[in-house]
Amino acid sequence: GHHAYAARAGGHCYLNNAALAAERLRQRGAGRVGILDIDSHHGNGTQGIFWERDDVVFVSVHGDPHGYYPWYVGHARERGAAAGAGCNLNLPLGRGSGDADWTIAIATGLRLIEDTGCDALVVSLGFDASIDEPLGYLAVSADGFARAGEAIGKTGLDCALVQEGGYNLETIGGLLRRFVEGLEA
Repeated sequence: GHHAYAARAGGHCYLNNAALAAERLRQRGAGRVGILDIDSHHGNGTQGIFWERDDVVFVSVHGDPHGYYPWYVGHARERGAAAGAGCNLNLPLGRGSGDADWTIAIATGLRLIEDTGCDALVVSLGFDASIDEPLGYLAVSADGFARAGEAIGKTGLDCALVQEGGYNLETIGGLLRRFVEGLEA
């Protein structure tokens, strides 16, 4: 998951599947890959892996780290370094942010991914942004997930989905269905 760094585990994550997918896409010929992380937690491991690289653009829409895990990273001022300067965008949201703020942040992130010429997209798809999450910080509805899928689908980019968080087993299947319906619309 997205909390795992290149050489260490974090946040119950041992392998960073989004980073592995981005690397594979690069090996298969994508000049630049975008990663859009829409889990409610910041993808600190993914950010760390690509911090100094310009061949992967990392965007994270997540709960504000001033009051939510991982607390120490994921602030808006973190934009990358060295060759990766400007290839990192954090869009932290306040507690209780719902569909409107979340989908606006996703649109902002997708603009950066498109504007930087990404050839493919990896989505770190976390359903823990749902209003129905037991430890919820964000309050995104099923309609919000459908609109996120639609916005991602409209980019026309080849897209790999990586499941991240989501702990309400009663709702994950329905949220995934709504997201994919939006993606395919």
